[in-house]
Amino acid sequence: MQEKPKFYITTAIAYTSRKPHIGNSYEIVLTDAIARYKRMQGYDVYFLTGTDEHGQKIEEYAKEAGVSPKEYVDKVAGEIRGVCDALHISYDQFIRTTDEYHEKCVQKIFKKLYDQGDIYKSEYEGLYCTPCESFWTESQLDENGCCPDCHRPVQKAKEEAYFLKLSKYQKQLEEFIETHENFIYPEARKKEMLNNFIKPGLQDLCVSRTSFKWGIPVTFDDKHVIYVWLDALSNYITALGYDPDGSSEKYKKYWPADVHIIGKDIVRFHTIYWPIMLMALGEPLPKQVYGHPWLLFGEDKMSKSRGNVIYADDLIDVFGVDPVRYYLLSEMPHATDGSITYETMIERYNTDLANTIGNLVNRTVAMQNKYFGGVIQSADHKEALDEEISALALKTVADVDRCFNEYKISDSVEAILTLARRLNKYIDETMPWALAKSEETKPRLGTVLYNLLEGIRYLGILLTPYMPEAAASILKQLNTDVVSYDSLKEFGGIKVGASVGIATPLFARIDGEKLIEELTAQLKAKQEEAQKAEQPEIEHLPEITIDDVDKVELRVAEVLACEPIKKAKKLLKLTLDAGEKEPRTVASGIAKWYKPEDLVGKKVILVANLKPAKLCGVESCGMILAGDGKDDTVEVIFPSQELPNGARIC
Repeated sequence: MQEKPKFYITTAIAYTSRKPHIGNSYEIVLTDAIARYKRMQGYDVYFLTGTDEHGQKIEEYAKEAGVSPKEYVDKVAGEIRGVCDALHISYDQFIRTTDEYHEKCVQKIFKKLYDQGDIYKSEYEGLYCTPCESFWTESQLDENGCCPDCHRPVQKAKEEAYFLKLSKYQKQLEEFIETHENFIYPEARKKEMLNNFIKPGLQDLCVSRTSFKWGIPVTFDDKHVIYVWLDALSNYITALGYDPDGSSEKYKKYWPADVHIIGKDIVRFHTIYWPIMLMALGEPLPKQVYGHPWLLFGEDKMSKSRGNVIYADDLIDVFGVDPVRYYLLSEMPHATDGSITYETMIERYNTDLANTIGNLVNRTVAMQNKYFGGVIQSADHKEALDEEISALALKTVADVDRCFNEYKISDSVEAILTLARRLNKYIDETMPWALAKSEETKPRLGTVLYNLLEGIRYLGILLTPYMPEAAASILKQLNTDVVSYDSLKEFGGIKVGASVGIATPLFARIDGEKLIEELTAQLKAKQEEAQKAEQPEIEHLPEITIDDVDKVELRVAEVLACEPIKKAKKLLKLTLDAGEKEPRTVASGIAKWYKPEDLVGKKVILVANLKPAKLCGVESCGMILAGDGKDDTVEVIFPSQELPNGARIC
């Protein structure tokens, strides 16, 4: 017996910071559909997913929750696995980076790279983003001085660390990417990696930390834990039994991976850090890395603070698992971000599933039972119209295959829908109910229904990767055992003389208006709850008396001039008219949020009796009042322009 071709496919492992929302769930459903499709084609598929469970962020979340990091990740990993199971994900292995075999192998990898000189000890001084577990240089920050990936504030960090020599392998990586056309997919991601990150020059990667403890210890230096990316990325080989001292047969069989399915935000880690790690280990590189776009809520990225987070299990409770899978796979474009709203979800459900597919199956099987007692007739009485149906069915198989190979999954859904729509039109064109009125046209009716049942058989098989339960129900109603992918090579697989099953509705129509009202109310409640949760507890200073208030002299002042202070990026030098004989100078740390031209001519509130202080060579005689805004912003308090300069604020 010929051995099946292997196909090793992985998702990025989910970070155990929070329960994943529906946007995160897109990736696992996409990967599952590809895995199911490849199994249908006869591949020996190995499908890996799992959880990434170490890092400073986890340590902080656990502390906030009052539990140990292990207790925290056990809970979240359970929720992540629960979401996978609720979505009927057919993974072969679920790895956790706290699994003992993984931790031991990562320690061996680290030691091997250190021993051969690819990892060395030094000191890191830079800007660190805790949510992304990433270090940045000042030139890499976004326009607001924040993390270029998540756009949240970074903190200065300086510590002893071990580094992986990315620079040593830069030329080798660049040549590999340029000679392996489909290694990074789609093409736009490849250009981004080469032009924005690799060709400008790679800096060596920090691969250990000393400022937290929740990580895999470095065996020969117990002050250090192994930094998250070397730990997390290794899961793709540790899961298969890779070992620097001798790998398992499973590893030898399935590695290299045929494709890593990942979000577009982590392409850099998978196409720069990961390949270089493998090059240093002397192991083959994965064949392909596909960076998919994001699923947004409307036009916004999902966020708990916005209160627009939708969870897969909540949607499953309302629509059922197959419609949720179908929506995720049909609505996400190939290379641009997709969108989910309750309105579009309901529209897709009613139009595509209830009407186009569900109604087609239900009325065809019902007509077969009504007119022929369920017995399938021969298709001998053909007309030219029938050739269109068989040709389109065969074309649909080819189109779906092409789309899967290019990861254009929403296009593959559209190809299947096109066949379903054509079958519905075929009913309108042939009018089976009219053919049933005469014995003379009954043979033609038998042929028409045969073509419809055979077309539906194609739909049932092709829909299996997207909606496994619904596809199984379609094939059960046809009562056919001809369900292999290979059977789609020729139109005419359904057996004459066999009997169909009972017509059973697949998808009941939804009252969209009523459901949107309910779901919108639930979302509004979530948003209000999120806003309350985000409202910080205000810590007040000790109480003071009116006498203390009288000690602070607040005056209205006009900004006459404003300029940056060369030696200090944060400071602006303001020249103020506070109604006095001479203007006074104030140095204010607002350069990150205001340009000089934003302030000239504006009235501000001056603390006029503050003791002068020298700041970066400028004598500052007072301070201006400002408030902390949202998302690390500062807003200067501007009084009415009608107030005269020098007016006392009391």
